Amino acid sequence: MTVAEATREDAIARLGASFKHVQVALRRLKGRETHRPGSPSFAQYQLLFTLADHESLSSGELATAAELSPASVTQMLDALVDLGLVTRGRSESDRRIVTCSLTEAGRSLIAERRAMFQGRWEAAVADIDTRELELAATVFDRIAGIFDDLDGAL
Repeated sequence: MTVAEATREDAIARLGASFKHVQVALRRLKGRETHRPGSPSFAQYQLLFTLADHESLSSGELATAAELSPASVTQMLDALVDLGLVTRGRSESDRRIVTCSLTEAGRSLIAERRAMFQGRWEAAVADIDTRELELAATVFDRIAGIFDDLDGAL
């Protein structure tokens, strides 16, 4: 069946199947990365990428920005400090606040990781026009809204 022949129901079912496929692929990736000693886990990479977008953040700000719990962030930061990827220090404006920032090794790792994913990302969508990409983003935003709205319903 071609795209032109697909019914709306077929297209919605295909979208759901594709979404599930992405979830499974991410779960597999998360599972593989948590079993590599001496290397950050998938969740820790999420923290590193968030830190890379900021000069420094408190652990609370980092938890909020990375959409993770403060307790999880504290444990992950301990491991990232041990790996030499993150450093902790006192805030210049309020010495009671501990801030986190990437070390040179952390910045280098994230630059390498971004370059790897950027090339793969661009290759995956190279033949898709801008309007279709915008539509795909809208669909993903709406799907995210479904799960956000379920938060209070469960």
